[in-house]
Amino acid sequence: MMQRVFLSILLVIFSAGAFGQAPASGFDLTNYGVKIEPDKRLLVVLASLEMAQTTNPDGTFTKLINTPLSADGAKFRDQLILDNASMPADLRTRISAFVAQNKKRNPKATDAEIVAPFISMAYTLSAVPELGDPVVTSDLPGKLLDVLDYSPLVREFYKRSPISSKLDSYVKTYREQADGRLRTSTRDMVSELLEYLHTRPQLIFSEKVKVETKRPNSKTVLVQTEIREHDRHFFVVPENLAAKGDINFLNIRDDYYLIVPPDTDVSITEGRRAFLRFVIDPLILANSKEMTAVRDWAKPVLEELRKTNSSISPDVFLAMSRSLVAAVDIRQAEFTRIRVATDQVRQKLPTLKTDAEKTALTTELTKQKAAFSDEAAQQLFEEYQKGAVLSYYFAEQLKGVEDSGFDIASSLREMVAAFDPVKEVNRISDTAEARKRALAARQERKSHPDTMAVVESPLTGKLIAIQKVIDARDLVKANADLKQLLKEYPSEPRIYYNIGRVAGLSAVGVQDPEVVAQKLLEAKVAYTNVLNTATGGTDRSLLSLTYVALARIYEFDNNSAYAIKLYDEAIKLDDISGGAFREAIAGKQRLLKPQY
Repeated sequence: MMQRVFLSILLVIFSAGAFGQAPASGFDLTNYGVKIEPDKRLLVVLASLEMAQTTNPDGTFTKLINTPLSADGAKFRDQLILDNASMPADLRTRISAFVAQNKKRNPKATDAEIVAPFISMAYTLSAVPELGDPVVTSDLPGKLLDVLDYSPLVREFYKRSPISSKLDSYVKTYREQADGRLRTSTRDMVSELLEYLHTRPQLIFSEKVKVETKRPNSKTVLVQTEIREHDRHFFVVPENLAAKGDINFLNIRDDYYLIVPPDTDVSITEGRRAFLRFVIDPLILANSKEMTAVRDWAKPVLEELRKTNSSISPDVFLAMSRSLVAAVDIRQAEFTRIRVATDQVRQKLPTLKTDAEKTALTTELTKQKAAFSDEAAQQLFEEYQKGAVLSYYFAEQLKGVEDSGFDIASSLREMVAAFDPVKEVNRISDTAEARKRALAARQERKSHPDTMAVVESPLTGKLIAIQKVIDARDLVKANADLKQLLKEYPSEPRIYYNIGRVAGLSAVGVQDPEVVAQKLLEAKVAYTNVLNTATGGTDRSLLSLTYVALARIYEFDNNSAYAIKLYDEAIKLDDISGGAFREAIAGKQRLLKPQY
């Protein structure tokens, strides 16, 4: 039992990212209001749409909905159709008629666009098995109202088709699939963005509500103000029947839903923007009274943009929220690129022999930073044109948050107070040259897609590819790929670190003590080699993680004295981003605790 418990502890440190900054050990998404969970309502609605069919001129049947799906989604669709082959013919006919009529009303819409309102409709229904209609429908958008009449067919499909008996097994499959890339990328995304903003999401929203009450035996009506609290959640919903490459995002009061195929990497998709909405919306709302100057400036700017783009919302609050979301997304990406490029140059500089080589490398880094800045300016302009008219302003203000390390929640009031309407008038003209260079660089990349920037490390790309193999739990292949990569880079600490991770992961769940001992020995040797090959330019967070991983192996071997020394080495490196400082403190305290 003790061995299994300790192996589960080791898994945390072994499963850190292959490169760069990974979420801290013990990072629990639920602490940040994030939950990854399939939604049975949505699954039933989308499954029912898959039953719709029409008859070809030759008498054969063809599906009415053929949304492009992921590989796993396509397999699931085949299984779903097979499982429901015996569903009542009259029900299939009525489902088919509803879908056919809907497609007829939207002749230019793709199947994914046809399905989108049905996804929204699913979230108006009550939970399985009732799947009841919403109590209030007056404030629902038009496209959703167009499909709300489909809900009786959804309920009938649930009751009369085999899906009710299959639903739990479907959900189990979804969960297993989501435990790969989706869960890993969600953890990475949440950790990365919150680290950049130095904040935590607001998980409770309080509102003041006026309540009228009557005194007994009196006509007097008392009006009182009550404070009501609502829990806030961000749900990542794995759904095999969601269109491949599509991101469906819904915000229903205090709940935010991101619907994606289970193999989606949300860290490089619109998932970032969706999570940022979850974090930023309550901050904008809390500071809305201080935003008078911002609103007064933004309103006519939005009206002007709407003359050429009517899809832009005139809602100033929405413009402010979207502007800050866009600014954080763009600025954080630029900040990370600059940091990675700088770290790569810092590691390479000690290996260069002449001043000329060093000067050339640092000059190239300066050019790269300028290119990153130009691209960010163009992206901010594109968001501005979509109605995020404060994106430039917030991006500039975020630089102060980066430098100070202050929580954005406590900094937003000062950011808003510093708003200068006169300066904002010149944003477009002031960035014209930078945007021109960015567009030229984009065209150059399009013309020469295989060109690699000087400061970009080929090794990093290879480690990224191997990380995907690790995520897929093909540890034998990952180990072989790492050993092959080691021949090319025999003194690279990151490779040894990942060899140690893979060895540790290979030990998890193994019952044979000899196999476990062998794998942990391999991990120990690999982690030791990280320290032996480290140089002055080696990433300190990598060293921190390595010291703690080694300490835990020695702790497992009952060598507490040496384990404490290794924990101390990690503690000396301080609480650096992406390191294992807190785990080192906890490990040392655990070993120093008196044993009774």
